Amino acid sequence: MHARFHTAFAALPENLSSALEPFLRHDDFPAMFTADEVAQVKQATGLDDDALAFALLPLAAACSVTPISHFNVGAIARGTSGNLYFGANMEFAGAPMQQTVHAEQSAVTHAWLRGETRLASITVNYTPCGHCRQFMNELTSGTGLDIHLPDRDVATLGDYLPHSFGPKDLDITTLLMEKVDHGYTLKTSDTLAAHALDACNQSHAPYSKSHSGVALETQNGKQFAGRYAENAAFNPSLPPLQAALILLNMSGEDCLKVRRAVLVEQEGALITQNDATRATLKAIGCEDVTTLNC
Repeated sequence: MHARFHTAFAALPENLSSALEPFLRHDDFPAMFTADEVAQVKQATGLDDDALAFALLPLAAACSVTPISHFNVGAIARGTSGNLYFGANMEFAGAPMQQTVHAEQSAVTHAWLRGETRLASITVNYTPCGHCRQFMNELTSGTGLDIHLPDRDVATLGDYLPHSFGPKDLDITTLLMEKVDHGYTLKTSDTLAAHALDACNQSHAPYSKSHSGVALETQNGKQFAGRYAENAAFNPSLPPLQAALILLNMSGEDCLKVRRAVLVEQEGALITQNDATRATLKAIGCEDVTTLNC
């Protein structure tokens, strides 16, 4: 079992820990459960979907990276597929606060990068801030997304974000988590660059059209790619580097052990991820960064 789960796992009820142990015993547990695995755990524990998501929050929060606040937030995103995806807040010492990742963003992006196209609900151990409410308003599930919080009745995103401003107000019909392929090409024999290109082609940037993707290689040779996720309100947009770091972290890897990175972005785009990507990577100890235009 990955060391980060030890304390939270030890505090779980015995029937739940017994049901989860076959999955969590491996260091490479991907911080998600497939629909079939969810069904197995529910049968073993008697928990329903909502109760199970709440019970998993301490494990999700254990994935937090919080060198600044030391305040851990966990989130569980449930896809319409029935899969459950962990999310946790992430902070990067030495980088601007704007580069941090909120737990809801983490869970949503984790689900998206794993191939989920629509969420049924998101469960969080603290009330989503306005930034996260706006971020989730970009999703295919829209304001109908169910939000579950401890000791509070279930409510929709629309309840938490009344009179919302979103894609429809800008005549945008392509929503975050929809499958897309922008068709960019790049001549390269570098596997990491190919992963970054694939991420760029699946990125969500309907406002600026500035598609981009980042791929990271860790010191042990594993590779993780992230896509840009733009937002109608602009500021809650999630950079592709943060998306890649979310997947890296959820996979149990150390964000401080990135040895190489490739950013692929559209040539001549209105905005660039180059400077912010390099600055944040430098803050976490990686200076081997290549930027390629497609």
